[in-house]
Amino acid sequence: MSAPEVVVTGLGMVSPAGIGIPDNWDTLRSGVSVAGYDAELAGLPVDFSCAVPGFDADALLGRRTSWRLDRFSHLALVAAREAVADAGLTPRTADSDRVGVVLGVGASSPQHHGRDFAHLADGRYRAMSPLFLPRSIPNMAAGEIAIDQGFRGPNFTTGTACASGTTSIGVARDLVRSGTCDVVVTGGSDSLRSPIYSATFWRMDALARDVEPEEAARPFDARRNGFVLGEGAGIMVLERAEHARARGARVRARVAGYGASADAHHFTSPDPQGRGAKLAIRSALEDAGLVPGDVDHISAHATSTPTGDRSEARTLRDAFPGTPPVTALKSIIGHAQGAAGSLEAVTAVLTLEHQEVPPTANLDRIDPEIDLDVVVKAPLLTRVRTVLSTSFGFGGQNAALLLHSA
Repeated sequence: MSAPEVVVTGLGMVSPAGIGIPDNWDTLRSGVSVAGYDAELAGLPVDFSCAVPGFDADALLGRRTSWRLDRFSHLALVAAREAVADAGLTPRTADSDRVGVVLGVGASSPQHHGRDFAHLADGRYRAMSPLFLPRSIPNMAAGEIAIDQGFRGPNFTTGTACASGTTSIGVARDLVRSGTCDVVVTGGSDSLRSPIYSATFWRMDALARDVEPEEAARPFDARRNGFVLGEGAGIMVLERAEHARARGARVRARVAGYGASADAHHFTSPDPQGRGAKLAIRSALEDAGLVPGDVDHISAHATSTPTGDRSEARTLRDAFPGTPPVTALKSIIGHAQGAAGSLEAVTAVLTLEHQEVPPTANLDRIDPEIDLDVVVKAPLLTRVRTVLSTSFGFGGQNAALLLHSA
């Protein structure tokens, strides 16, 4: 008996490329990085990031809601509202008891932590906010979406570091396919724009440095030396195809396959041979009933670190003889950790709809060890039926998602 087909019926996106799907798509098509100096990071060794432009949580969510939440939940709520509206989900079109929420969150966004930690160190316990815990624990983004929308189905977050957003979509797909839920609102939300992340990633020698912000994210480039801090939320609505048809919903894409694996190699460095990554990709292809030649485009994880990009390129060359066109969105919007994979998955759906692959920014001289067909300078107009989106995270986490045109 074949598994039920799972489709995408709604999209929402808040990223450094803009607020809402239209603004994001226009910026991603430009192939120009949006990185800039960040007042939140002033005085730190790395003081720039990719920030969501003009994001006013009070105006978008109302002060009563925004004041008690941290930024990762702000971003998730705004993107989820767009996705739910896009899908036409209402109490009349779907049973709220059977609508779940599964979000990927890498580490939330501790914008308020510094002040409370200082109060703790000074012994000023009464000065500490009673909201410190509820505003910052990762599951709150999923919980807040359920509260906002009245969805009473399964509700949780996945935490696989930088693979969290992709993992959440795969898990959500399985909840729908198994019949546990009729609909799942899924994706990821995170913000790395805080001093603690800037300082600690710098200390790990993981951040781009000694370059102008707009040139810093350089995936696959011979000069790359680290990633750029980012933030955002990418949300999609998944449901069984028959459920979507019954309520007259527009199908934007199909979730064709999902695969996950562990490197079992090192706590931060990827397996140089890419064995875990290749296993995740192979599992996704087998799940979809596809072969490598069926993949028309790859949205790469491509963080712009010397080791990570090299390992990923080797994986893709081994898995796909005659590698299809590749793009690296982090070159434009930075690295949003738990949201990265979901932002790339939402963009993959847009790529399928527009038949257009967004370009990679700042790739002026490709690393000689990276033999990939990377799209640069301008969007590539080409026939795209199936997109592979890959995500890899600390702990050796690997996730691969195959999206197919509607």
